[in-house]
Amino acid sequence: MQGNPAYNKMGINSYQNIQKESMSGRETEARVLSTAALKLRKCQENWGSKTHRTELEKAFEYNHQIWSIFQAELTKPDHPMDQELRQNILNLSVFVEGRIYDTRAYPDPEKLTAIININNGLAAGLRASPATAQ
Repeated sequence: MQGNPAYNKMGINSYQNIQKESMSGRETEARVLSTAALKLRKCQENWGSKTHRTELEKAFEYNHQIWSIFQAELTKPDHPMDQELRQNILNLSVFVEGRIYDTRAYPDPEKLTAIININNGLAAGLRASPATAQ
């Protein structure tokens, strides 16, 4: 039985809100990075479609926001992460930002692969237990 669509939507939204509230910071970051990678992958797969430029710009903006937040957090002097790991992630952020600008200037769907792989790789690392990740 399908039930009332409005009621079902409210239930789904409530579940998603509870899920978001119960996620750890690492899980949230992993989810956001995976979403960013998925947005870019969809653009790559739909390259040349009528809406690909608009969707690509949305995906770039989403990725830019994520990496800007990482940069801001990782440059805080009291950030608890190991200095070498922080620097490595900051280096990745510089690469990602540069790739976004390069792809805006010289569009090529293959240029998205590196960003997709970085986002997915970092998400996988965040999903691993801290003991496994070390």
